[in-house]
Amino acid sequence: MTSPRFLQIHTLHSYTAALLNRDDSGQAKRLIYGGTSRTRISSQCLKRHWRTAENDPHALQRLAGYVNSFRSRELVTEKVIAPLKGRYSDEVVAALEPAFQKLVYGEKGDQGKRRRQTLLLGQPELNWLAAKAEEIARSVSDAQSAEKVVAEWVKDKNFKAMSENTALPGGLVAALFGRMVTSDPAANIEAPVHVAHAFTVHAAEAEDDYLTAVDDLKREEDDSAADTIQETEITSGLFYGYVVIDLPGLIANLGGDRDLASHVTHNLIHLIAEVSPGAKLGSTAPYGRADLMLVEAGDRQPRSLATAYRTAIPHDFSKAVKRMEERLKAFDETYATGEERRHMCVEGQLAGVEKCSLAALAEWASQKVKETPDA
Repeated sequence: MTSPRFLQIHTLHSYTAALLNRDDSGQAKRLIYGGTSRTRISSQCLKRHWRTAENDPHALQRLAGYVNSFRSRELVTEKVIAPLKGRYSDEVVAALEPAFQKLVYGEKGDQGKRRRQTLLLGQPELNWLAAKAEEIARSVSDAQSAEKVVAEWVKDKNFKAMSENTALPGGLVAALFGRMVTSDPAANIEAPVHVAHAFTVHAAEAEDDYLTAVDDLKREEDDSAADTIQETEITSGLFYGYVVIDLPGLIANLGGDRDLASHVTHNLIHLIAEVSPGAKLGSTAPYGRADLMLVEAGDRQPRSLATAYRTAIPHDFSKAVKRMEERLKAFDETYATGEERRHMCVEGQLAGVEKCSLAALAEWASQKVKETPDA
């Protein structure tokens, strides 16, 4: 077995009577696969829940070396300009803002937040911008001087200047899931963690839930109708999920820190298995853990096992495990790429793959990071 370059993470998650991820009409997201409509959870939804799971014992925020980041159209307004207000004259502060908005969001950045990209900046980048804004505000006495100084300063500045002297300029989230900056492509960060949209291995199972709210203080002489009548869609499903971690890319994005990359991978395994996406928490309690997680370590291009479910199967966990087992065997016989594997499973097991607990699986995956060759 050669040193691993990729970790591939396959999961089967089951959810009942939930609305995990909605489209613009408030209905569950779907896709057609193999001629059958499936319920879907978008990759954006999954990633958001993993990165914002602050109260989880394996939250990314709890890692030593964690660097915060913020995603917004108002980064300059709230993180750079707002701290100056009340400390420097309103005219000076107002004169600084347009140039900083353009520096971060591009030429139309000063034309209101609707003209700006929702952008992710790391705390080091925001600290750098805030420090420079304060330095300029402190050095001038009027708006005209402020405009002149800031215009001269920003003309040769870009995201590269913000990123100097820090290993995680965009924060840990950008180091994992990437960043695109349309105003400065050089600021883009390639994502080493690739997340597929999860989908049900069977046909979509959905029902409209009719619900009412009754006025507790209604008098006998009032009409007998409900105070509120609503309908919402609920779904059930067994979802196949797939995540790839490009290990050299992860290590590089973390400034070459293999220990941090190892800890991040360890926590990600737990988050993927244990953190549920979902809206309507109070009315559906959409909490579930992975019934199965398979992790593969190898040096060849990754490949999803989604084709195991191209033909929809019944909503049956044992059949889903069998299909995954068959697809693995077919790939091994055809390609012989020699991935090393471990898995955890709450019921039964994958034939020929070592079974262990989630904790042991996370430790095994984190160890593979330390065996990864340099990029």
